[in-house]
Amino acid sequence: MDSAAARRAWNMADSYITTIATKYPSFRDEPLKTVYRWLDGKRQDDGAEGLWRIHDTLYDLTDFVERHPGGPEWLRLTKGTDITEAFETHHITGRAEGLLAKYRVREATEPRAIRLTFRDDGFYRTLKRRVRDKLKDVDYGPAKRSKLIIDSMLTAAFGLAFLAIRLHSYALGAVSGLFVCWTMISAHNFFHQRDNWRMMAFNLAFSSYREWRVSHALSHHNFPNSILDLEISYFEPFLCWLPNPAIKNNAKRFVAWLYGPLVYSFLFYGEFVKRVIETYETGKNTFFLDDLVTFALPTFMYVVGATNLWEVVKMWLFIVLVASFMFGLIGLNAAHHHPKAVHDGDQIPADIDFAVYQMAAVIDRSDTKGSQFMVLTSFGDHCLHHMFPTLDHGILPQLYPVFFETCREFETVYREIPWLQHIIGQHKQLARVETMTYKPSEKFA
Repeated sequence: MDSAAARRAWNMADSYITTIATKYPSFRDEPLKTVYRWLDGKRQDDGAEGLWRIHDTLYDLTDFVERHPGGPEWLRLTKGTDITEAFETHHITGRAEGLLAKYRVREATEPRAIRLTFRDDGFYRTLKRRVRDKLKDVDYGPAKRSKLIIDSMLTAAFGLAFLAIRLHSYALGAVSGLFVCWTMISAHNFFHQRDNWRMMAFNLAFSSYREWRVSHALSHHNFPNSILDLEISYFEPFLCWLPNPAIKNNAKRFVAWLYGPLVYSFLFYGEFVKRVIETYETGKNTFFLDDLVTFALPTFMYVVGATNLWEVVKMWLFIVLVASFMFGLIGLNAAHHHPKAVHDGDQIPADIDFAVYQMAAVIDRSDTKGSQFMVLTSFGDHCLHHMFPTLDHGILPQLYPVFFETCREFETVYREIPWLQHIIGQHKQLARVETMTYKPSEKFA
């Protein structure tokens, strides 16, 4: 069978599965869901035997950790786990693959716990080769604009906070909160990349880029909308997007429409409280020096505000509340939670390619296209970002021609809708308990 025929065959597969995981993740249903517990579960389930697993081979990267170009933390965190998806998406050139032989230990004795595939003639690796060639000719100027945009928003957030405290204006405080939110979303562009100072802007309001490198970059990006996605399990039992009637009664399905905005508003506070509880219960410190970034804004307000500490604290907590609400509103309605987006329990083709699964779980926002500011501040160009997270958002639009070429070749439909439809769809997804079947070539209606 030639490659084109093979592609048509899997696209019309009669065999379907309802999850990308071969086993239920260890520790998933523990009340306190944390990134470190998620990693513990991966170490128990992945068959990596205390090493680093890539596909079906085990590697000992101990001697390479400090020399890792992206920063040593990525490898320290993932020791003892299967890093196949992260390795594939974070290394576009063949250089990293060429280094692996030096660190090979042996073949793994257990099959992978994930069903996603990376065949050489499959969608993802075909696209990656084309992207690799395209990157030789792209204009990298927009990547510099990304830095200018986040720097400008960070400056605006502080400037507005100054005016808010000096003028005792909570309206200006709300606008400052919006800019804090936009700054943090933009910082997400940078914590996917090699270590840099702009990634620390994500810590502005009780969040941690370190934790998000696990919950978002390693968990959500690689396994979106699945039982391995921490951005799904974190919100349970309050917001339940999986179409599973066993985990959500009618109150959770429909009353969540009303209390959802409250969940958004306390996201940042909840992250901080969760880390405090984890530190207390486990005795393991989950805080680092860069977490002091959280106190940069209130310290600035106190120094320049010419007012008492209590007024600063009230204004700061209000700014964080607004930032948290906007972050939840934008993030949870960005691309994933729509009845037509695949969630664990829905039927997907067996032997599904990694890129095809990403397209199954993502419906892009059509209203951000053409605006680098909108893309940076709303998790835009989501599908391509999931596939190539280390590339700056500013250059992703230049990859659409080769992406669409690959979609046509593999008869896989790329989907996008306006933000309002995402918001409506997210609430419908909260209520959905019926499963659906995803067919890559099926037109989106």
